[in-house]
Amino acid sequence: MLPTPKKFTLVAGSAEGRSRLTAFDKALLAAGIGNLNLLKVSSVLPAGAQYVEELDIPPASLTPTAYGYITSDVPGELISAAIGVGMSDGTFGIIMEFSGKCSAKEAEETIRKMVEEAFEVRDMPLTGVKVKAVEHRVREIGCAFAGAALWY
Repeated sequence: MLPTPKKFTLVAGSAEGRSRLTAFDKALLAAGIGNLNLLKVSSVLPAGAQYVEELDIPPASLTPTAYGYITSDVPGELISAAIGVGMSDGTFGIIMEFSGKCSAKEAEETIRKMVEEAFEVRDMPLTGVKVKAVEHRVREIGCAFAGAALWY
């Protein structure tokens, strides 16, 4: 069994590539987590996890991460990804991810609403929200990525 993460950060990045996969890889690099092995997790932030601006994680580490991304090969298309974390005093938090064909501002607004709804359905008080979003205007093949990386 893996230990429960004690820290988290929010990252976002976008990039162009010669393929969808290399665009995704470059977006991860732009977000600062391109040299990690991401373990995709669902949307629960461990109780007591502390937000930090940057995590110091050794390359190739298995890193629990909730994320959303979008790739496109439509020149001129605007794509965005956003990550949001809602916190509640003394208990766990909720992570929501979003990607779509919209601006970063629209993605951010969508994430905030998703976080609020997640707390409403759990009947939990929402005491704080952190959001990070990125947008990308596609030139040839682009990717927008946003994630919440968790660490120990």
